[in-house]
Amino acid sequence: MKLTTRGQYSVKALLDLSLQPQFGPTSVKAIADRQDLPAPYLEKLLMEMRRAGLVKSLRGATGGYQLARHPAQISLGQILEAVGETIEPLPRSSPDSEQAEDWVTDRLWNQLHQKLKESLYSISLEDLYFDARSWQAYQEEETNFVV
Repeated sequence: MKLTTRGQYSVKALLDLSLQPQFGPTSVKAIADRQDLPAPYLEKLLMEMRRAGLVKSLRGATGGYQLARHPAQISLGQILEAVGETIEPLPRSSPDSEQAEDWVTDRLWNQLHQKLKESLYSISLEDLYFDARSWQAYQEEETNFVV
């Protein structure tokens, strides 16, 4: 699995939204400024996450994006999947059934892939939120958070 900027920026954006008071709406510009992300690219990612049901958009002067569900109900795996990050292993050839080494290594990679997938879907945005708040308390920072 290779995590691209799409995945990194998407996680940062949703973590930023989770840190807003009452998970209220936040403009793309505000998120982009806080996280030092390109706003046009962030807008595209947020639209993809809206289609996946992770965020919702509100129009108007106080509009913007906000989480569509509580952070405990959004997993890291769902965020990555929403923006097209693949968590599937790279294609490889079939193991040679006559070589134990091929069979064993193929089984090993399949097990590692399954564990990675389980981990990504077991880590919630709420887990990241509490990690961020702990870090902020340790740093004695304000509520604005840069991932």
